[in-house]
Amino acid sequence: MELSVLLIQQICQLFIMIFFGYLIVKTKVLTTENSKVLSILLLYVTCPCAIINSFMIEFTADKLIGLGISFLGAILVHIVFIPLANIIGKMFGFTPIEKATIIYSNSGNLIIPLVGAILGNEWVIYSSGYMVVQTILLWTHAKSLVCNEPSYDLKKIFLNINIIAIIIGLMLFMLQLQLPNLIVETFSKVGGMMGPLAMIVIGMLIGDMDLKSVFVEKRTYLISFFRLIVFPLLMVLIFKFTGLSSLTMDADKILLISILAACAPPAATVTQFAQLYNKHPGYASIMNVMGVIFSIITMPFIIMIYQLL
Repeated sequence: MELSVLLIQQICQLFIMIFFGYLIVKTKVLTTENSKVLSILLLYVTCPCAIINSFMIEFTADKLIGLGISFLGAILVHIVFIPLANIIGKMFGFTPIEKATIIYSNSGNLIIPLVGAILGNEWVIYSSGYMVVQTILLWTHAKSLVCNEPSYDLKKIFLNINIIAIIIGLMLFMLQLQLPNLIVETFSKVGGMMGPLAMIVIGMLIGDMDLKSVFVEKRTYLISFFRLIVFPLLMVLIFKFTGLSSLTMDADKILLISILAACAPPAATVTQFAQLYNKHPGYASIMNVMGVIFSIITMPFIIMIYQLL
């Protein structure tokens, strides 16, 4: 229960940051187009620094097993989410962009700062499992789903800056190579900017939208219900009642990170695919924004259920 309260506080802080970005655009200090600069800074500087810094810990067998559990949790989430989205997609007539929105979450920009805030920076390393699995699937399954073509962009996977950062971090962790304290402290401070920057960018994007159009689109409520409540709750039940959460002493917290990622708002990458390939980008943005808004209530609710079971 305490963790849920702390999560509510952290999400409220993030929403205040979103409001800052919203005000910047509404007061015409900056435009939505200016958010691209912050997005590039976020993607190529702050996020890689946060990832690499999370691996600057002592190598132990327990941590290696923990990483394996984080990958197992992420794989299981997507093994369940992808076929389930196809089944309910047929039942409700969901479009490819709607199914992709239900399956994929904002597991990077949002989850890393939340994990660091509510569990501690030493637990951020276990968010890498979900990020790796989802990044691979985003540039294969999600891209082909949204674009309605079977092509896979392997180059985008292996040259993804976050994947490169995780590989570097894993090498440093496995080989126990210590970077100079000056570099580690710099990475820590730069990585700490990730949460505020990500939220300000979201706020800037919302600032250019007609919020009325977000809430009048009735179909998006159903999408948000599946993305933020039904699918994550299913994973809570699977993790708890299969015994996975008690595999090791730390398994419960490690899988909690997978649950955090699974109940996060829709992935921004899905919206970017929609924009890039002209597959209803406006509608994709509306689903994304609604997910962000509702997550302030749904994420603490999901975590509370996970803790109570």
